[in-house]
Order: sequence, then C-alpha cells, then structure tokens
Amino acid sequence: MRPRRLLLALCAAAIGLTSGMSPAAAAEPPPEFGTDWHDPVTATPPVTTPNTTSCKVTVAETEFRDYTPYKSTYTPPKGCGDRWNKVVLRLEGSVAGRQYDRLGYLQIGGVEVLRTSTPEPSPEGIAWNVEKDVTRYAATLRSAQPVEMLIGNLVNDTYTGVIKVKVTLTFYAAEGGVKPAHTPDKVLTLDGARTEGGVHEGRLTTPRNSERIVAEVYATGSGGGCEEFWYLTVPDAAPYACKAKHGPYREVQVSVDGRLAGIAAPFPTVWTGGWSNPFLWYVIPGPRAFDVRPVEYDLTPFAGLLNDGKPHRVAISVAGVPEGQSGWSTPTNILVWQDAKATRVTGALTAHKVGDLANTTEYKPGAEHRLTSEGGHSLTVAGYVDTSHGRVKTTVARKVAGTSVHRWTDSESTDALRARWSDDETVTVDGRGPATTARAQRAYSMDGEITIGTGDRLRTVMTMGDREDTVTLRGHRRVGWSRLDDTYTGDAAYDQNVPRDQRHATGVSRERYRLYGPGVCYDRTLATAQGELTEDRQGC
Repeated sequence: MRPRRLLLALCAAAIGLTSGMSPAAAAEPPPEFGTDWHDPVTATPPVTTPNTTSCKVTVAETEFRDYTPYKSTYTPPKGCGDRWNKVVLRLEGSVAGRQYDRLGYLQIGGVEVLRTSTPEPSPEGIAWNVEKDVTRYAATLRSAQPVEMLIGNLVNDTYTGVIKVKVTLTFYAAEGGVKPAHTPDKVLTLDGARTEGGVHEGRLTTPRNSERIVAEVYATGSGGGCEEFWYLTVPDAAPYACKAKHGPYREVQVSVDGRLAGIAAPFPTVWTGGWSNPFLWYVIPGPRAFDVRPVEYDLTPFAGLLNDGKPHRVAISVAGVPEGQSGWSTPTNILVWQDAKATRVTGALTAHKVGDLANTTEYKPGAEHRLTSEGGHSLTVAGYVDTSHGRVKTTVARKVAGTSVHRWTDSESTDALRARWSDDETVTVDGRGPATTARAQRAYSMDGEITIGTGDRLRTVMTMGDREDTVTLRGHRRVGWSRLDDTYTGDAAYDQNVPRDQRHATGVSRERYRLYGPGVCYDRTLATAQGELTEDRQGC
C-alpha cells in the first residue's frame, strides 16, 4: 500500500504444483525468508479438457529485457480439425535475480487473449505457469494471424531479472461424442482504437446479421501512478499521497455512439509488489493477478442499431478518474454471434434507463485521518432483433456499488483500508419458448493494513475476496447455477532500508478457492510460511 512505497507492476499465473499433498508432508518452514523460495502457485482449478486428439502450437518463445514487443505469426494446427471442443493457452515463465512485477499482454490477430503479470523473483530464480481457456477466440484461431506479446521490463545493473516465457495453445478435437464448443462466429476489435484523455475509443462495424453481441474489456489500473491503487485515492482536501478529485469510486463504462451501454465494477487487483510488501505474494499471488479476467457487457439490446453496416463509435472510460488523467488500460474485444439463416437482422433499442451516479465522500481529520466513501450506479437497457427464428428480446439490468473506509496517520506509518464492491447483473432473453434469465451477483472485498513500527519494520496484513454466484432460469425452472469463492489472506513483515540479507523477513499466506455447480465440486487450499509451501489440500 502506501502509494509512494508501492513496488510497481504486475504478475503472471501459477498452477505448477501437484495437488493432494497433506500438511504433514510439508517440510518445517525456516524462521525467516532466505535467498530462495517455492515457485509461485495458485489454488485456481486447471482447465478441464476432453480425452480427444490434441494438437499443440507454440505461439511465442522469447525473453523480455525492455519494452520491445515480441512479434511473430500464428499458424493453425493440422490434425485436429477447425471446430474444436477446447483450446487451452499455457504460459511458462521463469526469472532470476532482482526485478519488479511487470504487466504483460498477448494478442493474436489484434485480439487480446491474455493479460497477465509476473511474480517477483528470488536471486536463485523461480518458474511459474498460467493456464487459460481461450476457446471463445476460436474464430480468430482458425486462420493465420499476427502475434504480438509484451511484458515491459527494465534490465540494468540493479534490476537483473530477464523474463523468459513460452506460450503454447493446445487444441482438443471435437470427435466421437465430444461436440464442438458453441463459440462466437467472429471476434472483432475496435478499428482505429486510440486512448486520449483517459478514454479508449474506436469504430465498430458488426456483420449485418448479428443476433448477439458481447464486449469484453481487460480493465486494469496499471502502469504506475495512483490509479494502480485507485481504491486508496482521496479528495484534494485530504492530506494523503494519492489524490483524485472525487475519491476512490471507480466504474468501467462502455458507450455506443455516446450513449451509455454498459457499467461494471472493476476488480481491485493487487500485483505482486503491492501494498509495499512483496513478501506477501512471493508464493501465492492475490486473486486474478496472474490471469486478469475481462469485464463482460451484453450489448445485444444495441444490435438493431449496430447492424446497419455503418461504423459506430464505441468508447471505454473509467468513471472517477480525474479528467484527462491516464492510468487505466482497457483493451477491448467484441464477440459476435450471427444468424446463419439470415443476411440481415434488424431490430431496435426499446428501453434505456440510466440511474443517477452516486459518489460521496466524508473526510474526518485527526491523529488518524479517516475517509468514508460510497458510490453506485444502475443501468437498464432493452432491445429486440428480428431473426430467422423469430423476434428475440433482450433486457440487461446492472447495478454496481462500492463502499470503503480508509484510515491513515500523517506519516502514513499506519495505512488501512476496508472496502467492499458489488456488481449485480440480470440478462433476460425472450424469444421462442420460455424466457431465459441469467443472474450474476459478484462481490469483491479488501481488508488491509500497513504499519511501520520499531526499527523501521514494515508489516502488512491483508485479506482479499473474489466471489460470484450465478443462476440461470428457463421460465421459472432453474437450469444452471454456480458458486465461486476465492479468498486470500496474508501477514508479512520485514526491516526496511537495509541490505536484502538483513531484512529478516517473515510471512504467512493462504488461499482457498471453492467452485461449485452441477457436476462440479472444486475446493483447494494452499498455505505458506517464509516462502515454503506448508499445505496443499483438496476438499472435493
């Protein structure tokens, strides 16, 4: 935390350990961190794959020493067909020496397929991996495409860590009783996309027979500066290092031709140098740090407007960021499903209701300063498309909110935050047969405190939560549901302003990832002490 003390940048992913090890099997941890520690791991479940023919393609294999993008050409695999059941991306990384956390991306055909960040290394070196289901991008992967990848890095006499990566795609054929995945017919990007004054915008021309349109935005507050820890910013009147005129409330917005089309609460990602304490994250990163999930917006109510064959202006902005200030990255993909039996799908936007954006702060000075913040917004849009299988009406209702209490002392030797965010969405599709309603309730939480005590010893205590409950109804009958709960806790301390070998760093961390649904039960717990893995347990 403490913005001026935060180590900048980002993380990359990890599932590199055999599951099922019992707590008793773990070695006794050392009394403090040494010069090496366990490779980074996460409790996130691996991607499930079918037992069918598979083909692997290397997309990138390189070293990052500076800010020069890696470029190559992707060629589809042979021997697995072109209608796959599953496509899995795997990043394998390694780095040794001294280095900040770094943010990275991978684009294939201009489509962002991965946004990631890197762990901070030990002097002796670490290795990690990221696994991601990228089946939804199959339309792009069916033909040869340019590849661009970058993990911006700085290597010199002080920061010696060269980041080595290899990225592959494994394709699983649809054969026998294993069917092809239902994926978008096209994955589009914004033409002429540019970012100016904190707004990312471009032109979108959809096929004239589009019947479903979804935008996905890989939104991250990043690149240094205070928007990297936006949840700690305070109004100008409060004496704190990071300022924002309207305080810490943030909301990622998408507009079509100047009209608000989607709202979302950003996830409060913490990179592996975050909260002034890399010892918290050396082995277990915070939720989503290695695999930044995009925010999704169902834009189908706007399909009738977008299907006129003309380019339309799509803009992505972050409410709450001071006007003209940068600090957010919002690359955007547009997923399109087409009506195969129609050359033109017409329709109209029938409802557009925008609630008032609430954003209030209350600052109380004192020996311990205190800022209370509350914000929220709502949006409902509805529209229809006339398809070859009849008229289909889509209604999207979304409500987001954020609350926080931020406490700090004059010197910021105590700096604490308790924050909660919610993002509730309901999408109802009414065509032939009973209407289908999909509801998602997302809840994010952060409880953290930094204190600096005797001997300039800094201690960070942190709990983070990433939760989502979903249910799908057809008519009044439940046809699907899921429950996700990813919780991280950590407590680490070290002596500041001394050589590395005199920091006497200690730290414990734990992650429990639970995912339940029809036919799904996943429950994994990881725990560490002083850089050693002390527990890896599965409950299902």
